[in-house]
Amino acid sequence: MREFDYDLDYKNLDLREQPELYRVGRGEQGVLLVEPYKSEILPHWRFATPDIARESSETIYQMFLDYLASNDFVGADMARKFIQMGYTRARRYANHKGGKKYKGAVPDDKKGQSGSHGREELPRQIEDPIKAESARIFKEKWDMCRENETYLKMKAEHRERYKDIE
Repeated sequence: MREFDYDLDYKNLDLREQPELYRVGRGEQGVLLVEPYKSEILPHWRFATPDIARESSETIYQMFLDYLASNDFVGADMARKFIQMGYTRARRYANHKGGKKYKGAVPDDKKGQSGSHGREELPRQIEDPIKAESARIFKEKWDMCRENETYLKMKAEHRERYKDIE
């Protein structure tokens, strides 16, 4: 698997027009970088309450299906990443009041990348049941994305088509 390329100038790229530059990477890598998808999906991404999470996850899941129907793998994968991020962020807030998981600031050279980057993980707190339910709602949609046969086929095709492009 090719790593997500953080060195591209995402502010000036349209990956709908240049899908060959897109790398799936791991998990949510690039979710807040890749345009025009970030601008299309981000306004719908919310998880504060189960009702908000349900509306958000359903909207983004429909976007996922619409991207697939348009043969737009990059868009579908970005929608999947936003749904995954809905789950992981809601879980983080369920476990850590205020959402802060690590002690200290993200190093300047690691901003925009996930991970602890050598920082100590803060202890979990008593689970917030509202955020835990929001996470469950997003997890259901995330599982649907990951099991979607069309998505899996397009993902394999994308990786194969662009495996030799540097």
